[in-house]
Amino acid sequence: MKLVNTVETQIAILGECMLELTRSDSDGSPGVLPMNLSYGGDTLNVAVYLARLGGIVEYVTGLGDDVMSDWLIEQWRAEGVGCRLVARTAGSTPGLYLINTDELGERSFLYWRDSSPARRLLSDQSESQALFEKLCAIPVLFMSGITLAIYDESARRRLFSLLADYRQRGGKVVFDGNFRPKLWDSADAARDAYIEMYKLTDIALPTLEDEQQVFGDLNEASVVDRLQSYGVREVVVKLGAEGCLAVTNTQQTLVRATEVDVVDTTSAGDSFNAGYLSARLVGKDPITAAHAGHQLASTVIQYKGAIIPRDAMPKVR
Repeated sequence: MKLVNTVETQIAILGECMLELTRSDSDGSPGVLPMNLSYGGDTLNVAVYLARLGGIVEYVTGLGDDVMSDWLIEQWRAEGVGCRLVARTAGSTPGLYLINTDELGERSFLYWRDSSPARRLLSDQSESQALFEKLCAIPVLFMSGITLAIYDESARRRLFSLLADYRQRGGKVVFDGNFRPKLWDSADAARDAYIEMYKLTDIALPTLEDEQQVFGDLNEASVVDRLQSYGVREVVVKLGAEGCLAVTNTQQTLVRATEVDVVDTTSAGDSFNAGYLSARLVGKDPITAAHAGHQLASTVIQYKGAIIPRDAMPKVR
């Protein structure tokens, strides 16, 4: 599939953004743990980095009517991310998460997100249909496994129906199977949802470790075989420090990642997705796009937090 950018070309990104807390390096007063406040979420990270790379992005989510929701929208607009399709819910507030990072740069998360308005974005049939009527004017839609997980079963069924209609009307779906076990009621529920989602996917950007957790795949070749059996035409399996396996039709290429000193792996996969899609949206081939993804990701993991400073952005080729 060739994605060629024009002035009208856009990508919509469906998901959830939360407030982000990270521990500050400064000393606090007794009984006070200094924190830095930012924002993040896998799909929002993709949106910000893609916008920084010149993509025309609309973020699709739910927020509240509180001061922090106002602040989030201000921040996203300052990054060039469109907010026309952000639904505001009275009496709601955005979710929150805390990042803990170990000495090797690996991170773990604590979440406060159960009442997040993004989880209720597709709860109403008529409102969901109206949203997707607007999305049908946007040629590419990106979402992740976390997007799937935040919806209840009825909302997921509604989403799958709407995605099928979106594709029938010419839209292309991109899916990153980003997996968070704690967000799912059971392993079976996650597996069933992923299978249905992949059958509605044009470009898959999974991570080997996630696919192994959900499906028990032995290796990246197993992931590719399974996704192609669902009808996915373009697959890029992210392999962490080893790089990625880019597959189109019968061509399979291992694209190596750049070795760097890792500070924080937060948003490594998200930034890869953004670099990859930024190249594909202007018609570059998957191998060139994979190099662009690695170039951005290798920079991002040298900084703390999900979103790096704007002046640290590399010139992705």
